[in-house]
Amino acid sequence: MVTIRTLDNGIKVALESISYVRSISFGIWVKNGSRNELPQENGVSHYIEHMMFKGTKSRTARQIAEEMDALGGQINAYTTKEYTCYHTRVLDKHIDRALDVMSDMLLHPLIAQEEVQKERNVITEEIYMYDDAPEELVHDALQDAIWRDTSLGMPILGTEETIAAFDADFIRAYYERNYHQENIVLSVAGNFEEEEMLGKLNEKLGGWKRETPFVQHDTHAAYQISCVEKEKDIEQVHVCLAFPGLTREHPQKYALAIFNTLFGGGMSSRLFQKIREENGLTYSIYSYTTAFADTGVFTICASMNPNQTERVFELIAEELKEVTAEAFPEQLIAVTKEQMISNFIIGTESTLNRMTSAGASLLLRGEVQETEEVIAKIEAVTAADVLATARAVLDTEKISYSAVGNLKGNDFGALVEKFFK
Repeated sequence: MVTIRTLDNGIKVALESISYVRSISFGIWVKNGSRNELPQENGVSHYIEHMMFKGTKSRTARQIAEEMDALGGQINAYTTKEYTCYHTRVLDKHIDRALDVMSDMLLHPLIAQEEVQKERNVITEEIYMYDDAPEELVHDALQDAIWRDTSLGMPILGTEETIAAFDADFIRAYYERNYHQENIVLSVAGNFEEEEMLGKLNEKLGGWKRETPFVQHDTHAAYQISCVEKEKDIEQVHVCLAFPGLTREHPQKYALAIFNTLFGGGMSSRLFQKIREENGLTYSIYSYTTAFADTGVFTICASMNPNQTERVFELIAEELKEVTAEAFPEQLIAVTKEQMISNFIIGTESTLNRMTSAGASLLLRGEVQETEEVIAKIEAVTAADVLATARAVLDTEKISYSAVGNLKGNDFGALVEKFFK
């Protein structure tokens, strides 16, 4: 069971004690990502994530790496559009040293100009890497377009132009404004005593407090119909078709999750079976959902030889018509529910997964749902709920698309108009 406690400085902590494991996973969750940036700041949140590993006032970057490696532990971080997470997983007997390293990184990052300059080259290479990966670019380019002219539509890594303007003073000033006790939560899962762990966290982080209030600027975004095409010198074409999705807390989000699993969420899904297994037209085809507090998107993605694009579009259109015409059989809904619940429960057997689930939920929702509550909500979904949700989401008048790769021989706008309008 997850309990929510509060440090002396107001930082909320999700604690889940699991006595039968030997590891502890600890995460620092900062509600700051590319969505919180102004255009001239684009990429700075991700830059800070890198700089946190580049030394503190008492440790060099090498010492941070060597100290964590000596524990046999894992330490990592990632930046999303809405938050940044720093996390570690160690044996329970090493948690004190891991907390010391992690808290030092959070509270005392050096952010030296020499390291900023070196890391600019690393991040520039990361930008190039994603631009050279059409299977990634097709998703990012479409979402950037759908939420264009808002911070949600800005790339997490920033651009070559924006990061070129960052120096140590700029990055440090942003860090001091946006790494604040009011927008940070902590999450711990593993073998520990709750009161003892709370004491350790208070000792390391409970006395830290910014004197200036945290200021959150408006980050509202809404779905905008978009069309993106990018030519790449490759054999395949990667295509995404997108529709307005549901918000993170929409009451039908579990119905949409069940629909997604049935429609394009795995090897037994309708899209995979029809387009890959029965017709052999693609190697990769699937669907997925993306949800934020105020907007969302439902996406279908396929990769194929360009000369098979028209037939793939035709079959996707046929599947869309069928799944919005009548409800899935109740027996199939029941099987899908069991599949989702099983995957959910299996995922909770990892301390890292438990820490991640609790931390993200506390940061974004302000509370943590218990496993039984999630299962009950999945179980409550009916075939009628799934059908109604599919009909609401799959509005072909609001379809967007992106195509990246070998575009020769295809008019993607005309194909979308022909099969989906």
